[in-house]
Amino acid sequence: MYRERDSTAADGVVWTGAAENGEPHRVVPDGCMDLVWDGSRVLVAGPDTAAHFSDWEPGQVFVGLRLSPGAGPAVVGVPADELRDLRVPLEDVWASGEARRLGEQAGLAADPGVSLERAAARRTAAGTGGDPAMRQAAALLAAGASAADVAEETGLGPRRLHRRSTAAFGYGPRTLGRILRFDRALAAARAGTPFAEVAAATGYADQAHLAREVKALAGDPLSVLVGHSSGANNSIQWPSGSHTTA
Repeated sequence: MYRERDSTAADGVVWTGAAENGEPHRVVPDGCMDLVWDGSRVLVAGPDTAAHFSDWEPGQVFVGLRLSPGAGPAVVGVPADELRDLRVPLEDVWASGEARRLGEQAGLAADPGVSLERAAARRTAAGTGGDPAMRQAAALLAAGASAADVAEETGLGPRRLHRRSTAAFGYGPRTLGRILRFDRALAAARAGTPFAEVAAATGYADQAHLAREVKALAGDPLSVLVGHSSGANNSIQWPSGSHTTA
């Protein structure tokens, strides 16, 4: 079971997921950071560079706030690259009292997602907010622009763009562009587009290039991710950061 809604208070999406039978859970890279309520505490999921796998107990419910690319550091309070490929308790990055209060609020709330998004909104308002140039960079990369084009369009130049991208997203613009292109391809494939057309429409050299990238980022072929295969890997694949189910 998976559902999501746009946040009304924070820059992101609130999602809820549960494993009915204790299936393996796969999160694919999406350029985002999450606050996740696991039923007892709040965790921070950093930006991933490859698929992250974990085993969920039958019936266990998770509620998360998936922050838009670049929005995470203002909420979490540390550069994104410090949490790259990590899941850590919120107390590791927030003051323990503040983290504990959010956990208590989420545990008592009818919708823990509301507690997460309100806390994120407070943290964003109290800080310096996100980096406007990185918001522009994320939009350009999501539209398929190259890192060189983004460096020119933002006026940052390659070195400053890479440095600020690493802090905002957890990796440089080329890696983020690669991940966002993968997300676009996965969304198109899930919508029923033939794989060869997916490759052409999302900027891959050919279908073989698409296949290599999907395997590298998600750990399995595209056919498995979209449910066109009867192979042994039947892991559920709810997202950790993009606006598409992954």
